[in-house]
Amino acid sequence: MKRVVVIGGGTGNFVVLRGLKKYPLELTAIVSMADDGGSTGILRDELGVLPPGDVRQCLVALSNSSRLLRSLMNYRFENGGLGGHSFGNLLLSALEKVTGSFEKAVEEAGKILFIQGKVIPVTVHQVRLKMILNNRRLLEGEKEIYLSQEIDQGYQSIYLDPIPTVNPRVLEEIHKADLIVLSPGGLHTSIIPNLLVDGVCEALRNSRARKVFVMNLMNRKGQTTGYKTSHYMKEILQYVGQDIFDHILINRQKPPEAVIQLYAIEGELVESDINDSRIIFADLLGRPRENLKGDILKRSLIRHDSKKLAQELVKIVDSL
Repeated sequence: MKRVVVIGGGTGNFVVLRGLKKYPLELTAIVSMADDGGSTGILRDELGVLPPGDVRQCLVALSNSSRLLRSLMNYRFENGGLGGHSFGNLLLSALEKVTGSFEKAVEEAGKILFIQGKVIPVTVHQVRLKMILNNRRLLEGEKEIYLSQEIDQGYQSIYLDPIPTVNPRVLEEIHKADLIVLSPGGLHTSIIPNLLVDGVCEALRNSRARKVFVMNLMNRKGQTTGYKTSHYMKEILQYVGQDIFDHILINRQKPPEAVIQLYAIEGELVESDINDSRIIFADLLGRPRENLKGDILKRSLIRHDSKKLAQELVKIVDSL
């Protein structure tokens, strides 16, 4: 059975894993620990736990439990003191307190959800994502960076504070992988934070696995305004240290004009400007998604289709 490692944040990993779960693959999700927005941020600050939100999404994506239990994990309370919190975030935080270990909490939650695969935090240390802009303003935390409207004016550095130690299991999974997928997501808040953990980029460079980058569908206004595929590649490779990708998977399907107009306030479609034999163009759009009730953060309306994405990735696996 081929080993597939998916690296990213919650939403991007979710869409990739949900599709791949239906194939006979040994799946591992490596998840950023930089999230501090919404329910996750409140739990981090008030309970001192590691961020559960992105991990929860990966667990649900890999779950073979009942539809009811998966819905329960994603259920968000709308009112009262728990308003904005998802049940799954509360469960993971409680399990961390009971077991004394976030990794143990993830393992136990995985048993409850009958997951097909592994979910591994990229680090088990408390970290904050920080960014220094060209105007010397300091953005503190993933949420502040996510909401910023001036990153596209340039930044001096982005880093994790304190510098975290990589989870040894991450290095092991990367070493054993047959295929490594860098999933879509916020460039500065979901993708790059994994690459900032010392040891991850070196492991990626040394890995013999086939490597695929799934290009984002949309830019985020104020952060990646006007970015084309080449801009994403250049910025990611700046952190990885060399061009490691064997394939670049890019959507060629346009969403309905009404959806594009609706999304225009937030950003625009990513245009492809790369002429490269490694590019795989495919129709990858899913149905426009609405935000869940009670969600504190506004999420992207335009998403990849899990089934279509998995079909293209499995073609690569089958060619190994």
